[in-house]
Amino acid sequence: MYILMMGPPGAGKGTQAEKLVAEFPIPHISTGDMFRAAVKNGTALGKEAKKYMDAGGLVPDAVTIGIVKERLSETDCAKGFILDGFPRTEEQAVALDGILKGLNIKLTAAVNIDVPDSELISRVTGRRICKSCGATYHVKFNPPKKAGICDKCGGELFQRDDDKEATVKKRLEAYHSQTAPLITYYKKAGVYKEVDGTQQIDKVFADVVAVVKG
Repeated sequence: MYILMMGPPGAGKGTQAEKLVAEFPIPHISTGDMFRAAVKNGTALGKEAKKYMDAGGLVPDAVTIGIVKERLSETDCAKGFILDGFPRTEEQAVALDGILKGLNIKLTAAVNIDVPDSELISRVTGRRICKSCGATYHVKFNPPKKAGICDKCGGELFQRDDDKEATVKKRLEAYHSQTAPLITYYKKAGVYKEVDGTQQIDKVFADVVAVVKG
């Protein structure tokens, strides 16, 4: 089962991908996690990616495609994967088609989680991350027991630069201009599925499972 998760920043792609991993024994591949790991480790790629991420822009294709190609070639992806955060442009979608063709893989579904911009801004700007263990909270939807303190390890919570309102708005602008055309691309390919992302998480998940099995 080769699933592509689509949707704007904050739509819940990562949350749904994690739930899918529990349902189907296939890896969740998030370009965001890969970039953040590279940033944390201070690699040359990480430093390059960080400049774009902090500014709310998109990481250049050459960097991103190289990372994705290496990851999808690994043995744990042979029986399926959930790809989250890539492709973000039509050019990347074409590159992904080439990668998949080379690996003799056919995409099962491109699932778009649809959420209005106003709700996305509220969701993303409220996100807080633990500096110590990386646990994620939300000031409104999933607050810690004590403000600013991680329930799991007592670490300090902070707001990532790319979760601040001005950056989120820039990311949404970038999404609408560059990523939204992918809807047309995958409709033409006959693998596009859409799910209402404003519902409760479990209802969204039930809908996602239904469309990927369908």
